[in-house]
Amino acid sequence: MTLETPSTKPVREPVRVLVADDHPIVRNGIVALLAGDDRVAVVGEAADGEEAVRLAEELRPDVVLMDLQMPRLDGAAATERILAAGAATRVLVLTTYESDDQILEAITAGASGYLLKASPREEILAGVLSVAAGDTVLAPSIAAALVGRVRRDRRPTVRLSTREQQVLTLVARGSSNPEIARELFIGEATVKTHLLHIFEKLEVSDRTRAVTLALELGLLPRG
Repeated sequence: MTLETPSTKPVREPVRVLVADDHPIVRNGIVALLAGDDRVAVVGEAADGEEAVRLAEELRPDVVLMDLQMPRLDGAAATERILAAGAATRVLVLTTYESDDQILEAITAGASGYLLKASPREEILAGVLSVAAGDTVLAPSIAAALVGRVRRDRRPTVRLSTREQQVLTLVARGSSNPEIARELFIGEATVKTHLLHIFEKLEVSDRTRAVTLALELGLLPRG
């Protein structure tokens, strides 16, 4: 029996899964979740990254459900070693961690998907089946984080002069042009010139967006 997914690759049921998680209670819960669906068969359990690599080589599962933070060898490193062995096994990260760096590390290592343990049962099961079929699976929050990371990485480097930073800092505090001029002992025309340069560098057209973007880029202190 096969399951047809949006991928062109048919999946032979049941999909054979290795569960890797160092917390016994959590691991047992994942196994129980999968055991309730006859499209999936848990063929092994690993309590650390080294064991996950060894069992993946021995059992040749279709999918490894991989935690990231594990003893002896973390999930990203274990993923890289499993995939380097050349087997058809694919890795779906299932973890509580969702920082940009951890997501990118796991995906760079070759993981085919990234889901959170808080995901609904149906989403985890669908993720296993989709990854087995050759698709890539990302939780919505993970996809949003990656999009945000890519957008930040693509932003050009912006450098403000000391005076421009002073002007923008006062703008962020709600100061008007006359107040900024008095504070910095410069003319209002000079304040306007600095603001025009700031807008040009940040590619914005108003004070609010200039302050917001400068905060996002770390050009102004928060708080």
